[in-house]
Amino acid sequence: MSMVKQNPKGQKHIITNKNKLLGRIRKIKGQLEGVEKSLGEDADCKKILHILASIRGALGGLMAEVMESHILEHIGEEKREPSVNEILMAQELVDSIKVFMK
Repeated sequence: MSMVKQNPKGQKHIITNKNKLLGRIRKIKGQLEGVEKSLGEDADCKKILHILASIRGALGGLMAEVMESHILEHIGEEKREPSVNEILMAQELVDSIKVFMK
């Protein structure tokens, strides 16, 4: 699970698993470059569609992970610990988002 912190001014979040997310972004960039190369070489449309589907899935996963961090951070924003019910509701929301993003 990713963890997010709020800066002292409360303006933005800092994602602590940044290296993992940046790795995912580099992989997506590589896939996009593969599409560009395939198009330039007049590759089979089926191959290009498979790469595009992989990119769409990778972007959805990346978005879901960042969104999960965002949701969980806001539950703990107050000066108190979130209730068990709040945590369960947040996890249910995160699970629903992950299903939607696939």
